[in-house]
Amino acid sequence: MKLYFAPGACSLSPHIVLHELGLDAQTVQVDLGAKTIAGGGDFREVNAKGYVPVLELDDGTRLTEGPAIVQYLADRKPEAGLAPANGTIQRYQLQEWLNFISTELHKQFSPLFNPQMPDSVKEQQRQRLQGRFDYLAGILSRQDYLMGANFSVADAYLFTVLTWPAYIGMDLAPWPALQAYLQRVSQRPAVAATLAAERSAKKG
Repeated sequence: MKLYFAPGACSLSPHIVLHELGLDAQTVQVDLGAKTIAGGGDFREVNAKGYVPVLELDDGTRLTEGPAIVQYLADRKPEAGLAPANGTIQRYQLQEWLNFISTELHKQFSPLFNPQMPDSVKEQQRQRLQGRFDYLAGILSRQDYLMGANFSVADAYLFTVLTWPAYIGMDLAPWPALQAYLQRVSQRPAVAATLAAERSAKKG
């Protein structure tokens, strides 16, 4: 397998999952601004959408959306328990979380990273995110992870997105449950190893 990623981008989520599962995969760094691949090549020939993550399987098949990729990876090693079994209500609850993170958090950050976006729009986005953070903090003040006591692929995604407020000057201090969650997840050995690998890639 091959994972196309950009340090700090949403591809951090499947990158974490690969480490959590101990699956062997080559990682290929992408310059999202230039749309190029480390070592040369046009990334748009890999993914016409122009963004990461992309998981390329050994037979050449490519998956291009994070929630689909992390579920595929979890199903490669079901005994690790990163996703409930297909067909169970718990699996649909996991998909509910992945959809919430993708639409209500991930995409809400896009205007905040856009230097051309008016400040009034950015303020509206911040307020919208604050409401979502209130909701999450209420849940994570009662349990360690989104699905309860156990870490899942949804947590890899939420952790990724919750690292972004630091880049836009948004303080998570009003949500101590989210701060504690970030600390708890960052201390997992696989997460720490992934963060170290992406920091190294960014420097390189």
